[in-house]
Amino acid sequence: MNSKAVGDFFHQMFPNEAHQYTGILHLLLHFAWTWIGMISQSEDNTEKFIENVVSMFSQHHICFDFLERFPKQTFSSHITEMVQDGFKTMDVVMGSTANVVLVYGEIQSMMTLRIMYNFAAFEDLPMMAKAKVWIMTAQTDFTSFPFQKDWDIDFLHGMISFAVHSEEHFGFQKFLQIRNPVSEKQDGFIRVFWENAFNCFFPKAGVDKADEEICTGEEKLETLPRSVFEMRMTGHIYSIYNAVYAIAHALHAMHCSKFNQTVKENGRRQKCLNRQMWQLQHFLRSVTFNNSAGEMISFDKNGELIGGFDIINWVTFPNQSFLRVKIGNVDPLAPPNNRFTFHDDATVWPIRFNQVLPLSVCNDHCHCGYSKAKKEGEPFCCYDCLPCPKGKITNQEDMDDCFQCVEDHYPNNNQVLCLPKVITFLSYKEPLGTSLAASALSFSFITASVFGIFIKHQDTPIVKANNRNLTYMLLISLLLCFLCPLLFIGQPEKLSCLFRQTAFGIIFSMAVSCILAKTIIVVLAFMATKPGSRMRKWVGKRLEIFIVLSCCLIQTLICTAWLTISPPFPDVDMHSMNEAIVLECNEGSPLMFYCVLGFLGFLAVVSFTVAFLARKLPDSFNEAKFITFSMLVFCSVWLSFIPTYLSTKGKYMVAVEIFSILASGAGILGCIFSPKCYIIVVRPDLNKKDKLMRNK
Repeated sequence: MNSKAVGDFFHQMFPNEAHQYTGILHLLLHFAWTWIGMISQSEDNTEKFIENVVSMFSQHHICFDFLERFPKQTFSSHITEMVQDGFKTMDVVMGSTANVVLVYGEIQSMMTLRIMYNFAAFEDLPMMAKAKVWIMTAQTDFTSFPFQKDWDIDFLHGMISFAVHSEEHFGFQKFLQIRNPVSEKQDGFIRVFWENAFNCFFPKAGVDKADEEICTGEEKLETLPRSVFEMRMTGHIYSIYNAVYAIAHALHAMHCSKFNQTVKENGRRQKCLNRQMWQLQHFLRSVTFNNSAGEMISFDKNGELIGGFDIINWVTFPNQSFLRVKIGNVDPLAPPNNRFTFHDDATVWPIRFNQVLPLSVCNDHCHCGYSKAKKEGEPFCCYDCLPCPKGKITNQEDMDDCFQCVEDHYPNNNQVLCLPKVITFLSYKEPLGTSLAASALSFSFITASVFGIFIKHQDTPIVKANNRNLTYMLLISLLLCFLCPLLFIGQPEKLSCLFRQTAFGIIFSMAVSCILAKTIIVVLAFMATKPGSRMRKWVGKRLEIFIVLSCCLIQTLICTAWLTISPPFPDVDMHSMNEAIVLECNEGSPLMFYCVLGFLGFLAVVSFTVAFLARKLPDSFNEAKFITFSMLVFCSVWLSFIPTYLSTKGKYMVAVEIFSILASGAGILGCIFSPKCYIIVVRPDLNKKDKLMRNK
């Protein structure tokens, strides 16, 4: 067949084998069988099949656990070696984790397979417990040695085989029923078959078999189990039937052509041109006819039969009979989407699988939420299943890698699904936003109440002490500080983002500068009381206004530069929180934000230092001790704010800043004004100049 000279005269009553490769591949993919084994005959023409199939199947992620060979059929003197080789092969097959075995062979392969199976069973290998789904190629068919006709064929139950497409010919059974070896003595084959099939003999001269039954010729072929003889037209019989008729049609065409072509001599036909028998191949290759089953038979340019394959499911019975059930077909002439058909519901599986679709994979499938990881030294069909890393998912089985959700989605807990992220911001409607807003309003109300108390008692000594105007400015600043967090709550908008940090920075700078001015005035007032001191000219409204305005002006310039260079703006944070899209204010320039905090911290440290040094001055109106405590609280809050702010995400960053504003403002209000309010409201008897004055 590999020789071109011979190949030109070769006509194959077998469709293009590539269609069979494709059919087997579709069958495996249809049932997701990716881990299989193969047994093939020990012949040279097997190499081409293995080469084509292994390469094609590997491209579609199907692996072979083993590639075994049938033992070579040999003479009786080597039968022991053949059996040993067969047992070794069967041991590999039955020990494999692959539940599907592809068998590539020819007619005699079935006989060898039955020998291997029965000898393996004889060696106590638990064959039924390890039943396989056998897939037979169309070259293989059921046949037996005479001594095998009583052997069990249960291991073929549920087998799937390919067969050359055939049509039932109803005249075939009638033809078989009238066969009679007695009247057809010229057919020596039928007499030998008859004796083996019916366990009888035809009398022969000089041969005495008294212990055996004599064949009458009246025995009925239809009484034989199918393991001995099949009454229907199988794919192989159908091929022989078509081959005979193809030759007949080719001979007829050649014969007609012989009489239609003559040589003209002297203007008239003289003789026919003789045809040589080797010229038959030309007519055979071009022959086309409809057989008696109604199917058109023709050959392609390579001399191969144009046709497809049937897919057969085998059902065995206890009486050693079986039934071939057509459950699909491979039709290369059909449209691409219909070339492969299969009827799952009609398929019978081996008893071991309890009519449940068998699995044939190297390992369990990787479920959603896991990805495949290759096992070193193993075929690519064998892999480990690793859980997806945090933030990634897989939504199909056996995915090679996990993937991330789109930005506005996040993985669920099982990492098998992407869920839409919720939009979040610090809202008035949620408990955290409500409590912070309520706290801000409460502190604002308290500050306003203190301010009202001081206005009502503005002429009392304790209100007049340590500069009444600075006290009013400080209270107004604190009131604005407590209202400032309301800019931070709610959905970020352009104006709120633009002014909330700058308002916070300027207002708090005003409050701290008032405290600094009060502290400096205390120190200067004490120094001015000393005889001959030149500090008296510095004590007055001009100094306190200068301190407050200069500090506020510096902070205002920093904020103006911030708004000019890189102003804050509304932004969307997709990444800081896994399950939410955070609506936030982007600070624009973090450096400028920390410059605002830095200047505020500088004022607080200076105020704390001056107040701490002046805390023991012998002055009845000295509130340096209270300022020291208030600045200690203020600095502690904002020193804690920076690491806490950097370690939180989303709306909780805003909550941390609001809490720091409220806590630091409450510290100033409580430490500086609560002692004075106590005296004004609870102990008015102490709010007298002679009571408040004390000497060193």
